[in-house]
Amino acid sequence: MISEKLVKGLVKQMNYEFYSAHSYLGMAAYCSAESLDGFANFFLVQAEEERYHAMKFYNFINDMGERAIVEGFPAPNNEFDSVLDVFEKGLQHEKEVTRRIYELADIALDEREHATMTFLKWFIEEQVEEEATFDNLIQKLKRIESDSNAFFMLDNELGKRTFVPEG
Repeated sequence: MISEKLVKGLVKQMNYEFYSAHSYLGMAAYCSAESLDGFANFFLVQAEEERYHAMKFYNFINDMGERAIVEGFPAPNNEFDSVLDVFEKGLQHEKEVTRRIYELADIALDEREHATMTFLKWFIEEQVEEEATFDNLIQKLKRIESDSNAFFMLDNELGKRTFVPEG
């Protein structure tokens, strides 16, 4: 049986993952409005991935015999200065997700709640990948800053991204 504190943290993170999906839809909408369909696709796939993460929390909470409470969330940012700004805000968001996951892992560790520690290990590894992906794309965007051909090649490359759930 997991503590009330840990259940509340897991529920809060589940809802933050749903908020993350919503945030990435806002980023996709910005890119679509700029006729950057590949960048929009990147964020649409990112939104699917975040919803998948939220459902992992939902299922884990239920599997642990607890109740997942779905809450509302504030409107995400819909205004950006550039594609680079979108990705920089995306990286900031992922760093916040990482901070929250670490906080949950610390609670699980303190409480010696091994099932939750094992569950969160997947998310810790996932966050390394998420932050690296955003950082890599930010570095590419900075390098190709004034090269419109390279910019549109990256847009095309990101248009090929798909979401494939694990297992």
